[in-house]
Amino acid sequence: MTLTAALVERLVHSQPDAEAREAARVGVCDLLAVTWPVLQGQVPDSGLPALRTVYGDGSLRSNALLLGYAGHALDFDDFHPDFRGHPSVVILPALFAWLQQHPADVDTFLDAYIIGVEVAGRLGLAVSQQHYALGYHNTATLGTIAAAASLARLLQLDEIATASLLGIAATEASGLRAQFGSAVKPLHAGFAAERAVTAAQLTLAGIAGRPTGVIEAFITASSNQQASPEKLLADWGQPWRISTPGLEFKPFPTCAGTHSAAEATRILRRQWLAAGHSVEHLLDQIVGISVAFPPGGDIAASVRVPTDGIEARFSLEYVIAAMLMYDDLRLQDFAEGALNQAVMPLAAKVRRVPDPAAPPDTLNPALRFHQVTLTLRDGTQLSQRRTRQQSLADPVDVAGKLHLALQQETPARQQQLLQCSTLRSTSDLNVLLHFLRV
Repeated sequence: MTLTAALVERLVHSQPDAEAREAARVGVCDLLAVTWPVLQGQVPDSGLPALRTVYGDGSLRSNALLLGYAGHALDFDDFHPDFRGHPSVVILPALFAWLQQHPADVDTFLDAYIIGVEVAGRLGLAVSQQHYALGYHNTATLGTIAAAASLARLLQLDEIATASLLGIAATEASGLRAQFGSAVKPLHAGFAAERAVTAAQLTLAGIAGRPTGVIEAFITASSNQQASPEKLLADWGQPWRISTPGLEFKPFPTCAGTHSAAEATRILRRQWLAAGHSVEHLLDQIVGISVAFPPGGDIAASVRVPTDGIEARFSLEYVIAAMLMYDDLRLQDFAEGALNQAVMPLAAKVRRVPDPAAPPDTLNPALRFHQVTLTLRDGTQLSQRRTRQQSLADPVDVAGKLHLALQQETPARQQQLLQCSTLRSTSDLNVLLHFLRV
């Protein structure tokens, strides 16, 4: 049996369990929380109105693109470590767009989402860290195939049609990290969802791609001769990747590669305050700031001097300075548009110092850390190290994110949205789809 055939067999016939479905419900809740402010125009200059002038025809493909963009516009959506990207913001918009015209029951929807995340994580492992290191944006490339897999499951296609659909998606997959820090980065999620819908439509229209060899070719061509294709299949669904290692939900609207640096900075700030000092005194005393990490650990957070709010999401310098000043990474400081110029003088004091004693990030991103050190005028140094594993050990309040996103709604509307986000019934799913019309 070929690799594609074995993948398709698992995709078509495996059955997600109750634990995976609960994890899927939380994933939907998180995506609603990060998408709602953009859809409702609560975020200035989100870019969505401009996109609607191009993709405003109400088609399945346009709806998928707009929902994908809206979900990733704030860079506040979930992340998956095996995938090394943002799976839900591609998979769910493709499913939501399709379901708005072709309804299905809630369990079929949840299972399709779970299958999509499974394929996303396994593709990430199969192409290795080299795929990302070569300059690809996994959310865009691997996400196209994962979303296509979720649609194949939703449509309950047979193995031949599923293989063809995946091959069409794989040959369309594209997206470069070079676009990070621009509005095209969130548009990658929309493009991937749109391409998955297109692949499904072509399949249903009878356009047949090659049923074998395409997924294999994609993995080989995009992994710099370091592919592990066996990881696409081994121990499928045991456990489901939406449960373990699971979706990682963001506490801040910035690149995940900045979060442990932000948390280390917040610990230093709060320790200073706990000692009876003021923030103003701390900011006045700082003459230098260094941030250490494994070599290559800043591959995603590559912007050193941001010029706008989008670039700021990928800047360790800006993130550390903003956290020192405000004890949080505020959405308004990372929205599309002008920078908060008050942050920039402090950001200019931050220096990156990769730690040569640490293993390179490409070997094991799970070992990533940031160590932030503040040097004061009298020579005192305040230092805090925060690992990725420590960050993950602090759960994110996803329900709280949704409550915050809905704070401008009436109590009755809030209640409706909170209820449908639980997805306990097909009725809940249908109400959610109504609210997500673009």
